[in-house]
Amino acid sequence: MNTGQYTGFEVALESPGIAWIRFNEPDKLNGMSSAKKRDLIEIFTQIQMDNAVRVVVITGTGRAFCAGDDLSAYSTAKPAPDALVPPISPGHDNALGTYNGLRQISQALNAAVRSLDKITIAAVNGIAIQTGLSLALACDFKLGAETARLGSATLRFGLLPDEGGQYLLLQHLGLAKTMEFLMQKKIVSAAEALELGMLNEVVPTESLESRARELATELANGPQVAMRLLKRSVYQAAELTFAQACDEIASKTAISDHHPDAREGVSAFREKRQPEFNAWLRNND
Repeated sequence: MNTGQYTGFEVALESPGIAWIRFNEPDKLNGMSSAKKRDLIEIFTQIQMDNAVRVVVITGTGRAFCAGDDLSAYSTAKPAPDALVPPISPGHDNALGTYNGLRQISQALNAAVRSLDKITIAAVNGIAIQTGLSLALACDFKLGAETARLGSATLRFGLLPDEGGQYLLLQHLGLAKTMEFLMQKKIVSAAEALELGMLNEVVPTESLESRARELATELANGPQVAMRLLKRSVYQAAELTFAQACDEIASKTAISDHHPDAREGVSAFREKRQPEFNAWLRNND
């Protein structure tokens, strides 16, 4: 994985295998552009293939996590001379362009986050609207600062949550609450988001990063093979019948039960000590 500066964000790697993705355009409320989304898709691809990365934390700088799409960037932004990938049309110039832009860039970003085998944590430091909300909801864990505010609010502009936001909200809120949340254009406090099930935890704003690091470290030290299989199994179970879900996890258990981490876990239990998982990854630390 290439650390450093990307379009609108920077990437760093900390021990034990924690990748930090930090949006760094606070003057734009960390708004999204096609170029930023493409770079994010690229970094998630790198993360998936890099054994040195175990957990991902996504956060922002300033008073926003991500305040949605920067609509002006679609028509005025120029690619940096050292852009990670060659520039392409952002789409949205006609009906077919909008369809292509959504499928290949906006929706592909949330799909990349959701399909990542490694655990993801959204550390929502401030405003998370529309694209920012959907990105946070695509993550496995959502921590919110007390000052965070979350919403879709696309109907305020006559627009739709077209990056898959309606699906992600439905998974978190259920049908009735999703309809209410979207149709009434709600933007809620962190406390309300926690009550609705959009956040796992709310912490003091000044403690958000340390709490995210603490959680990421705990998850990074867990048995990575079993955790990645379990993550995939949980998301698949949400859309399978009971019989299909049972068969699906049985096939994954056939792998995890015979992995060295399982033997280490059983030995540690018998010997009344903490397990030392991930021997296969230690040369990457």
